[in-house]
Amino acid sequence: MHRYRSHTCEALRKSDVGGNCRLSGWVHRVRDHGGILFIDLRDHYGMTQIVADPDSPAFSVAEAVRGEWVIRVDGTVKERSEDTVNLNLPTGEIEIFATEIEVLSQADELPLPVFGEPDYPEDIRLRYRFLDLRRETLHNNIMQRTRITASMRRTMNEAGFNEFSTPILTASSPEGARDFLVPSRLHHGQFYALPQAPQQYKQLIMMSGFDKYFQIAPCFRDEDPRADRLPGEFYQLDLEMSFVEQDDVLSAMEPVLKSVFEEFAEGKPVTQEFRRIPYDESIRKYGTDKPDLRNPIEMEDVSEHFRGSGFKVFAGILDANPKNQVWAIPAKTGGSRAFCDRMNSWAQGEGQPGLGYIFWREDGGKIEGAGPVAKNIGEERTEAIRTQLGLEPGDACFFAAGDPKKFASFAGAARDRAGEELELLDRDRFELCWIVDFPFYEWDEDAKKIEFSHNPFSMPQGGREALDKAQAEGEDALLNLKAWQYDLVCNGFEIASGGIRNHLPDTMVKAFEIAGFDRQEVEERFGGLYRAFQYGAPPHGGMAAGVDRIVMLLLGAKNLREITMFPMNQQAMDLLMGAPGSVDMTQLADLGLRLNPKAKEKD
Repeated sequence: MHRYRSHTCEALRKSDVGGNCRLSGWVHRVRDHGGILFIDLRDHYGMTQIVADPDSPAFSVAEAVRGEWVIRVDGTVKERSEDTVNLNLPTGEIEIFATEIEVLSQADELPLPVFGEPDYPEDIRLRYRFLDLRRETLHNNIMQRTRITASMRRTMNEAGFNEFSTPILTASSPEGARDFLVPSRLHHGQFYALPQAPQQYKQLIMMSGFDKYFQIAPCFRDEDPRADRLPGEFYQLDLEMSFVEQDDVLSAMEPVLKSVFEEFAEGKPVTQEFRRIPYDESIRKYGTDKPDLRNPIEMEDVSEHFRGSGFKVFAGILDANPKNQVWAIPAKTGGSRAFCDRMNSWAQGEGQPGLGYIFWREDGGKIEGAGPVAKNIGEERTEAIRTQLGLEPGDACFFAAGDPKKFASFAGAARDRAGEELELLDRDRFELCWIVDFPFYEWDEDAKKIEFSHNPFSMPQGGREALDKAQAEGEDALLNLKAWQYDLVCNGFEIASGGIRNHLPDTMVKAFEIAGFDRQEVEERFGGLYRAFQYGAPPHGGMAAGVDRIVMLLLGAKNLREITMFPMNQQAMDLLMGAPGSVDMTQLADLGLRLNPKAKEKD
């Protein structure tokens, strides 16, 4: 028999009764029932109940073992009595009567419990992550993550993509966040950077004549933590294709990602036909480019109902600037003053002066609007708003007014809030859609200049001619220029982003010049890619899907640390390994570096 086990702790069944076995694992818990000891023995695969009575030669050792000790058990497989069968365990119809127990290693007093999985401070969970990972929920999450990534690889291979690895040590590149820099020992004063994404390399793979590339790629960004992204590093399903237009990329990836969701959705409905929503429409209807389509609320422009009305606040806003609008946020079933007041208080908590509203009720067979807005604009306009929005008695509507570019995100947040509070969302489904036609440029208010809005390597719609035309027409035309860029959104999370690339060197230089980079800067910072474009570049495009976010959504986890094996904390510290940490002077000398400590702040 094998030194440690003949079976795993999940393998034995009723058909094995009468046979001998050897198991090894961790002591999950020990129970004393009238002098008979029951040990739940756990390994990676599952759990088996061990029994030791006072007549067993293993009893004295069984009395000594404690939680998380690692033991080997020899014994006989026996059938449980009908009243002791545990239907929650695959091994619940049998138990092992121990004939010998060997302690393979002991455990000190635990800093956090493994059995029962009670809530515990996150810093302790991360410092003792190896114990945290023994807990059933987290352990299962990690295993499900491996299955999801394996499914991604399988479906990408079936779709004709080839997996290539790209370098980890590379050059610094403006990808929208700070780089992690690595000093060079051989070239003092110079630095490598960890890749924020394999963007340039995957384009170079297309330049090299390979047709369909993918990899599960690690990406590194020195940015502040967010709820949907861990500090430091994350993983993405990265891909690129040659001789494609936008429709080709979306059509190729939609079945791949839909297949992954369907495989792991545990029966929850998954969108079958992904809607393609232009960016401007998404902002207009949902107030965001990451809409949660489980929320049925769609905002509408109701400006004409307020123009010249008795509600002077909105009428004045509309008269002040032709760009200003009034948007309505319809709220089915929200027609009570109490709910409307709660929404108004919420808006004030968000730094707004308030949130205008109308709610409708039926009195004597007549539908009438209530609230200050309805009173000021009159019955006819109130009824016109209700008719436009398709609302009924018992429904409400909220309003946001001004320059849509300034209030759209707040209106979107109000839409989310109303949908949540009124429980309008069907949470047991996955709603996916493409957001397309992103702006190529945006205005950087801090730097007071035009900059790329999404991905600087994307092709503007209309190419070089469109760039020249927009530049000649001025700032507004540049800000209205669209790009061949697209995002995939699921339940309010951006889970993928991509674009058709700008593969023409002169067009690339022109696009960067408008964003404030001269030709020499482009050639220096993107030298490899720029040179490759000089020697026959195929039209190409691709995208990257966030593995961490997809896993989090599929598992219903509340944060990314619940689906990541060894995450950092919110302060970007690895409490398990003690990183970041100091290094000795010899290491710094090898790198030609000297520390310049921050001066202590005076009281």
